[in-house]
Amino acid sequence: MEALTKTDFNFKGQTSVYHGKVRDVYSIGNDKLVMVATDRISAFDVILPKGIPFKGQMLNQIAAKFLDATTDICPNWKLATPDPMVTVGIRCEGYPVEMIVRGYLCGSAWRSYKAGAREICGVKIPDGMRENQKFPTPIITPTTKAEIGEHDADISKEEIIAKGLVSKEEYEILEKYTMALFERGTEMAAKRGLILVDTKYEFGKKDGKIYLMDEIHTPDSSRYFYSDGYEERFKKGEPQKQLSKEFVREWLMENGFQGKEGQKVPEMTEAKVIEISDRYIELYEHITGEKFCKEQSEDIAKRIEKNITDYLK
Repeated sequence: MEALTKTDFNFKGQTSVYHGKVRDVYSIGNDKLVMVATDRISAFDVILPKGIPFKGQMLNQIAAKFLDATTDICPNWKLATPDPMVTVGIRCEGYPVEMIVRGYLCGSAWRSYKAGAREICGVKIPDGMRENQKFPTPIITPTTKAEIGEHDADISKEEIIAKGLVSKEEYEILEKYTMALFERGTEMAAKRGLILVDTKYEFGKKDGKIYLMDEIHTPDSSRYFYSDGYEERFKKGEPQKQLSKEFVREWLMENGFQGKEGQKVPEMTEAKVIEISDRYIELYEHITGEKFCKEQSEDIAKRIEKNITDYLK
């Protein structure tokens, strides 16, 4: 199985290209972005040495589905998906923060809480909470957007406004959109027997209008629990059955890797790569309720280039 880990296209009207951790973003003129969801996989802000076949296709198709399902809440950047691994959209100036919303205490928030923190990003967390416990109401814990190779950093609403990263008025719009999108995502997940635990949203601005950008409600940007058995597992203090990239992080941690200096990524055998790919397919089918159809190609990059070129004509 082939995986696409690198792209190097040159489209007509291309003005720049940005290679992110997972996506390669090509700017066309001043108004369009072509975002290629590669098969790269990152964890702890580190790009792992091998790609995961079909991962880009799955993420792109999940994001497209949720973008289409939330256009009544806020405008989003998507114009078209000319290839299973590609979204073309409106080029916005992105805000330098990511809006992370959490419905439950787990992941990095739980790790901080367990270490004694009772405030995350300026949001106070009550004493006596347990791992995977539901918050009385979802909380927003923003982070700064890191450059490649750097870690995202927690930041409070007050700091964001004080530093002028986002104006007070616009931040309040981002908050409103974030909560409404999370509510919609929660409702859609519940219909699939899932709990949307936490997720992140990115926003940008074009001609004075705020748009939702990038991916939404994918297993790379979100964590899901299975609702069936959640209460029982929580009462017993057992780990929840998850639909997220957390299984990759757990495998890395078990093998002594957390992205810290001097640590080495464990060997990604062919069997491990296939196992991760299969888990992503499981995620896709649970989240969307649709069977995943693998887009097989002898040359993935060539197919993508042709489909984008045809679209841009």
